[in-house]
Amino acid sequence: MKLKTSMKGHVYEFGGLKEVFGKANEERSGDDLAGVSASHLKERIAAKAVLAELLLTEIRNHPLLPAEEDEVSRMMEESIDETLYASISQWSVAELREYILRTETTGEELLRISKGLTSEMIAAVAKIMTNLDLIQAASRIEVRTTCNTEIGHRGTLNSRAQPNHPTDSLEGMKASLYEALSYGIGDAVIGINPVTDHPQTTKALLEATKEVMEMWRIPTQNCVLAHVTTQMEAIKQGARADLIFQSLAGTEKGNRAFGIHKALLDEADALIHSQGSATGPNRWYFETGQGSELSSEAHHGIDQVTLEARCYGLARIYKPFLVNTVVGFIGPEYLNNSKQVIRAGIEDHFMGKMHGLPMGVDVCYTNHMNADQNDMDSLAVMLASAHVNFLIGVPMADDCMLNYQSLSYHDIATLRELFGRTPAPAFQDWLQDMGLWSNGTLSPLAGDPRLFWQGGGKRG
Repeated sequence: MKLKTSMKGHVYEFGGLKEVFGKANEERSGDDLAGVSASHLKERIAAKAVLAELLLTEIRNHPLLPAEEDEVSRMMEESIDETLYASISQWSVAELREYILRTETTGEELLRISKGLTSEMIAAVAKIMTNLDLIQAASRIEVRTTCNTEIGHRGTLNSRAQPNHPTDSLEGMKASLYEALSYGIGDAVIGINPVTDHPQTTKALLEATKEVMEMWRIPTQNCVLAHVTTQMEAIKQGARADLIFQSLAGTEKGNRAFGIHKALLDEADALIHSQGSATGPNRWYFETGQGSELSSEAHHGIDQVTLEARCYGLARIYKPFLVNTVVGFIGPEYLNNSKQVIRAGIEDHFMGKMHGLPMGVDVCYTNHMNADQNDMDSLAVMLASAHVNFLIGVPMADDCMLNYQSLSYHDIATLRELFGRTPAPAFQDWLQDMGLWSNGTLSPLAGDPRLFWQGGGKRG
């Protein structure tokens, strides 16, 4: 395995794959904080050159975190399709990139070969791709999933309504939800982050969303993003949950910091399939975001892009309905500015799609980060052009409970109009029945939540 290269008479030699992977990343503050980043641009270019020439088999045979030491590594190793892996194992990372970007390589073919790729291989190819490469490749991949409804169709842009409330007020939550629905937002999920991580709060929010869904016959699914153990207890107490949620890390130690492990995920998987209220097979909602492993001192000296890819390797084992990266939520310690957030967003989307996942993005930033709403608009347009499965909307782009900035409901509606996208088919039909959609776009009634408060429109 060759880990050195010469550039203009200077030899760059790296001590192992961890070092090559870390120094081949585009600049980000989290890698600087972890001490794994390149010291200057020339070293970054040299690391990319070395990484490009590595064979896929060399990456697999020299694991960054061996299966003997990490539960996530073991789970991902066992999930690889060995026949597919054997057919591509002698490719270099550069050859994998070229294959991905060929005009004749379809999205279906990318999904086929992805089953033979490890998460580290997918991370490696992302590191040597430009932003446009990442957008072009991801745009080809269509991933459809089914909970109560099917989402992910070509030509759609799906959305999560996030009607959080700072006191978990059911009426306050509904007010936000009705605004979302009036803009056609919520076809992927009505997903609420609770203030109180308690089974009774979770149950109350789940029941309140179910009541709205039933009253207006809304074809979607509900989820309350409490800790998985809290949701499990609420379900055992009779709460109607279509999806079960959990944040993931890319290492066993990182997941332990989240309070989860394989046995617990398996137990939750069995519970949501036996006692959940959904009708379809895909019943998980996973959330990720670059930097979580570093924040819990669980990164094992591995860069945050590779660790993020490992999150997706873990997620695909459970065949989720939704996965999204909360791309700028953790803060400037991990993604310092808009350039880093934008790169991370399209990296994460590509890597998730290359794992065969129904990938969405929370296009967001914190107020102490060097970014603003215009930067988020730019990232949202890039993701829409990359055919992101879904985006997350909050009232006026300002989450009053989590205290961060995201996209607004009307931002997502604008992206649909700009790119000629629609909501999921069943949800679009419902919007038409409600008088909120006509002639391929929102109607003049859109954006007015009084339609629901006043009992106007049609109930299916």
